[in-house]
Amino acid sequence: MDMVLPLALLALLAQPPADPRATAQPDLVDLATLDAAIRLDIRYATANNFLGRPVYSEARAFLQRPAAEALLRAHRRLKTKGYGIVVFDGYRPWSVTKLFWDATPEDRKRFVADPAKGSRHNRGCAVDLSLYDLRTGRTVEMPSKYDEMTERAHPGYRGGSRRARRLRDLLRRAMEREGFTVYEYEWWHFDYKDWPRYPILDIPFSAIPRN
Repeated sequence: MDMVLPLALLALLAQPPADPRATAQPDLVDLATLDAAIRLDIRYATANNFLGRPVYSEARAFLQRPAAEALLRAHRRLKTKGYGIVVFDGYRPWSVTKLFWDATPEDRKRFVADPAKGSRHNRGCAVDLSLYDLRTGRTVEMPSKYDEMTERAHPGYRGGSRRARRLRDLLRRAMEREGFTVYEYEWWHFDYKDWPRYPILDIPFSAIPRN
């Protein structure tokens, strides 16, 4: 099924909440322009995601400029350790967050954002990511798969291989050093410290200029 029409209809029926704290002017940066070694694996532009169907019309990823610059610094630090960043998702239109919420069972809603409050992805200040090995080019093993809705996804999960936990923690340290905070249920999800300053957006990727 083509998801472009349903999302367009959804946008007409509902609008994102306004946040009076959000006074910063949005300045979304295309992450593909930061460094050629930052990889994009935009799962929501494919069927390889928890919904099993694409919800983005373009395989692109964005962050507000300060968050994008912080991500680049983390990536450069990780390169000295032999790893690069692979991005699964960044800015997410609010209508997609609502779609996720509506499609997720009640017992798993802690893994998705409530559209009534908006998501930090909607503000362009959250990024989902992992690591890949610069020598082999392969995405590394982590304690869980991306978007896995189990306890293995928790950043403090003690199971899995020692190497997987070590790399998960390496990613976390690099991101926290640059002002990001990991989400308590997902090792791959990081929020940038300035997220309250930015409004909840529902801008389609096609409306964002290519930098």
